Amino acid sequence: MWKEENNQLVKTFEFDDFTSAFAFMQRVAPIADIMNHHPDWRNVYNKVEIKLTTHDAGSVVTAKDRELASRIDKLEK
Repeated sequence: MWKEENNQLVKTFEFDDFTSAFAFMQRVAPIADIMNHHPDWRNVYNKVEIKLTTHDAGSVVTAKDRELASRIDKLEK
């Protein structure tokens, strides 16, 4: 579940191993690129933490963040 904190949508995804976590990031990247909305993310072994905020709108959560979050959630399934 995405949490809104510090003007960001935040979620940590956990996978079986590093390769699976990295593959997930590779699936997110083209979607973010098409939307021209790039996440702040961090990968440590089997976890990927993603933070979304719209810098153009003053670094607050916008519909653009919620749309990208929704698309990312669909990849997880």
